[in-house]
Amino acid sequence: MALPPYDPNFTIAFSIRERADIENDPEHDESASAAIVAVELISSARLALKLDSVHTEYSAQYLVDKVGSSRRRRRRRKLTVKDCLFFALKKGGIPKAEDWPPLGSESKPPSSYKPALVSMKGEVIEPKDMDQVRDLLVHQPAVGAKLHVFSPHIELQQDAIYCGSSGEYTRYVGLRDAIIVGTEKIQGKSMAIVKVWYKKKFRVLKVALSRMFFWAGVGPSELLVDFCVPRLSID
Repeated sequence: MALPPYDPNFTIAFSIRERADIENDPEHDESASAAIVAVELISSARLALKLDSVHTEYSAQYLVDKVGSSRRRRRRRKLTVKDCLFFALKKGGIPKAEDWPPLGSESKPPSSYKPALVSMKGEVIEPKDMDQVRDLLVHQPAVGAKLHVFSPHIELQQDAIYCGSSGEYTRYVGLRDAIIVGTEKIQGKSMAIVKVWYKKKFRVLKVALSRMFFWAGVGPSELLVDFCVPRLSID
């Protein structure tokens, strides 16, 4: 299957099916994905503010362990990027990746072990739309989001523009955590440059901001939703 050429005049894909074809990914871990994106947002923000002299990797597994354990006690849902950011900024900080077991590790440090925490303070901003995201990107290096993912479009995208489905057969994968790092225009239409966590790695996409979809009860929606960003304090 080849992707159709990008049509700047196409706006919304609509399906009249009562149920969408869903592609399940048993290896996708929502909590790990949220933690990975959260620490990447923190690392980028700290570097931009010169709180770190180089891009520093912070522990995603620490967030999974600490934030996740409190939610499991309360029988709450999986972690979100916002959950992880709130924890890092309100609980005094998180350790560097080197000071905690790697992501996915089953071994846990003894309860007496207290890692050195990198102090972090600030607030979590939740932009309502892409206009607010653009304003934030003037001063912030990146903004978190969720991307509606369709297959096989996500795999075939490569250097093309990600538009979701244009009406051809597709399977809806679901929402995936992502990072918006900039915007640009192609053929007069706005695009977001996005790093999406998919199949256990980041993929860089150009997401068409003019596209919407309504797919078997999902939508109508734009492709990028649920924005958040850490606004760090330098005090």
